[in-house]
Amino acid sequence: MKRSLINAKIALAKRVLKQLHFTLPPFAYWTMDEWKQKGSCIEMIRRTMLGWDITDFSSGDFERVGAVLFTLRNGDAYDPAIGTPYAEKIIVVQNGQILPLHKHMKKTEDIINRGGGTMLMTLYGSDSSGGVDRESDVQVYCDGELKTYGAGETFEVPVGASVTLTPGIYHLFGARCEGEAMLIGEVSSVNDDNTDNYWAEKRERFSSLEEDEAALCPLCNEYDSFL
Repeated sequence: MKRSLINAKIALAKRVLKQLHFTLPPFAYWTMDEWKQKGSCIEMIRRTMLGWDITDFSSGDFERVGAVLFTLRNGDAYDPAIGTPYAEKIIVVQNGQILPLHKHMKKTEDIINRGGGTMLMTLYGSDSSGGVDRESDVQVYCDGELKTYGAGETFEVPVGASVTLTPGIYHLFGARCEGEAMLIGEVSSVNDDNTDNYWAEKRERFSSLEEDEAALCPLCNEYDSFL
């Protein structure tokens, strides 16, 4: 991905968040100079990878497969003394855009429609070898109500509603937006994006970057490079 595209998508996310009256923590709005001035006092932010996260999941087509994410709070999967014992993200998804099919083996998460459109979700179970089970129904709790969906069935999640995903459930979700983009929330157990994403097809969690302009701020996987 080009840095200019990342900068543009951060600006879009801030605009959509303002329209939907969702304000991020102060560090979401720091300049690069402010980041560099913080020194050791932001070690927890660095350790738990809080902050901006823009990725096309190695698709090469961000507008179709990609998302702008921001991690507001998180812990360290290997050190319970660091951060919080839970995680929260906000995800800005454009119309027709998807996050590709994947599962987690440790994380349990609620995926929540925070506003701006209808979330579309597709689920599969895992087969005996850990791959995608394209035959069996999937049972999940939706705001405490047990529901059953067919393998590969796409269903709508309206504003305010959520789906609880337990380890081993493959999931894909996207957006049908009313405006530029919609907000999808994630509240989960501690999140480890370096080791706990298992893709249905070959993907990379973080994108390789082409530096065609200066970065507005570091992404959550770039702190060691910029600070």
